[in-house]
Amino acid sequence: MSGVDLDDATRTLYGLPPGEFVAARTALAKQAKTAGDPALAKEIGKLRRPTVVAWAVNQLVREDPPELAELLTLGEDLRQAWENHDAKALSALSSRRAALTSRVARLVADLAARNGQPLGALTEVEQTLDAAVVDPAAADLLRDATLTTALAYSGFTPAPVARTAPAAPRPRRTPDLAEARERRRRELTEAAAAAERTAVEAEAAHADWAAELASAARDRDRRAEEVTGLETELAELQIRLAGAREKLTAAAKRADTAARDESRSRRAAEAARTHADTAARQAASPGPSE
Repeated sequence: MSGVDLDDATRTLYGLPPGEFVAARTALAKQAKTAGDPALAKEIGKLRRPTVVAWAVNQLVREDPPELAELLTLGEDLRQAWENHDAKALSALSSRRAALTSRVARLVADLAARNGQPLGALTEVEQTLDAAVVDPAAADLLRDATLTTALAYSGFTPAPVARTAPAAPRPRRTPDLAEARERRRRELTEAAAAAERTAVEAEAAHADWAAELASAARDRDRRAEEVTGLETELAELQIRLAGAREKLTAAAKRADTAARDESRSRRAAEAARTHADTAARQAASPGPSE
């Protein structure tokens, strides 16, 4: 077992500052792979680094301030009012919505600033909060605290109407130019919002790979420096080895010469000793005098 599951890894990663996300994700994926769980390593590797706005919203959700809970509850009430066509409730809730959204957005900005990640404009933060108010799916995403990009809601909210008898159907008419232009404007706006989300996701993915490239380049440079150092040491050792071999050759020649000289001198010494012993014996035992 790797000691970590996907929920643990997700909770850990999305609690980190964006700048630490990639390195931590790589480490967790490696830990899972080393522990024999390549499937988990692959799933961890798929987790995307959040934008600064998404990260800041995630952190506020983790802190769970009462203002955020109030805003999400307001969203539930607002959606119920839309479904019930309750114009009075819708009017009262809508009057609270803008001020409460602004307060929560300011909390997000303050939290980001305290953690060294100033946001500047709060447009994307407010769009994310608005999406969570209007769309229950967006609210669920927000509560998970694992956003990777800002949210945006491009649908249309049903307007409250009085519960009266259905009006007689109006005769169909050909849309005029103004209606066609408005419809086209909405289509273009929605397409632009979708393209912006795609671009933000692509930029986040690119940022991940850019960080991975920088890490790999640093590791490559470190390894290259290590190889250069070892090659220098090897060259020095090769020079020392060549010198030692030359000295060994000279010492071997000297030993051979000394061996030959020692052999000759030993034979000469033995011959001289034999001659001296013979002379001594002869001197000790002189023959008959003449």
